[in-house]
Parts: sequence; C-alpha cells; structure tokens
Amino acid sequence: MKQNIGEEICGEFLKNILGCDFITYNIVNPDIQGEIDVVGIKLIDKKIYVCEVATHTGGLQYVTNKRPDDYNRFYSKFKKDIEYAKTYFEGFTVIPMLWSPIVKISNKTAKYNTHSELTRLKEKIKSEYQLDLQLIINENYAQALDSLKDFASKTTSAFTSPVMRLFQIEKNLNKHIVRLKKRGLIE
Repeated sequence: MKQNIGEEICGEFLKNILGCDFITYNIVNPDIQGEIDVVGIKLIDKKIYVCEVATHTGGLQYVTNKRPDDYNRFYSKFKKDIEYAKTYFEGFTVIPMLWSPIVKISNKTAKYNTHSELTRLKEKIKSEYQLDLQLIINENYAQALDSLKDFASKTTSAFTSPVMRLFQIEKNLNKHIVRLKKRGLIE
C-alpha cells in the first residue's frame, strides 16, 4: 500500500531532519490486527520512531457511535505500536509521534476538546510506558513543514519524493522571484 501525503511528510521529516536510516510505511504488525503508519529507524542512536498520521484538513476528530473517540482510538493504536517496537527492537529507544496538521482547541466550556484529549493521551503514554508522545500538531506541524522546505531549498539534486521536490521548487521559485524584483525585472 502506498503512503498518503501526510505519511510521506512524516517519513521525509524522519529521514531528512531527524536522520533516520530506514523509513517504512504502513507496516503490518504480525502479532495483532493493525498497522503502524510510519516507522523510522535511526541505527547509530538506536531509536525507533512509531508514528500515527491523521491528515484531516477540517480538524482531527474520530467518532465511534456518534461520539468523539480520538483518545481511545489513538491509545489503542499507540499501545500496539509501542508493544511492537519494544518486542522487535529490543534495546532501542521508542519515540511515539502523532502527526496531524489541524487539531482544534475548544474553549473550556466545550463538551469535547480534541486538543485536551491528546494532552490526556500524552499523559497516559508517559504514565504507562515512560515515553514522551510527541504531538506534531498545529504549530509543530507547521514548523516541521518549514524545516522540510528549508532543507529542500539547500539541496541541489532532485528529490525522488514528490513532496520534497515540490518544496524544493517552491523555495527556489520564491528566491528567483525576489532576485527578479530586486533587479527591477518584474513588479
């Protein structure tokens, strides 16, 4: 199964920014039903990144039986992801990550707050596994995109990743337009 755009962004970040040696997508866990969206392995540091990716442009919110279910859904996924990583990568530091560009933050009187539920999930993972669930959401997601764009703009060879190639073209086009404007060749 080919990765989706959000999974590719995550994988490219793991590879190009965090320096992972191996990236794999949609890895099927042989022990239980389910898959891990993105796994990155950094051999020299003995780190394994297990990432769940939800690329919803209208905001993250899974529902089960017409009720919000982000906490339960991601707790179940990360529990499986972490157990997989601990079983098959003994001696590696496990780093769980949740990637989602838009996570709404509701006011304190709202019945449901997705951001609060993810914070609660982060606390549960910390308590149960002594691991720091990294929430690559909202401004952290934007910063990750900016890091990838900056990396792409400093690389002269063409990328095989369509996402990275797009970032490379975009950044270099912007530089080109600025130069043309400075020289008075365009308005």
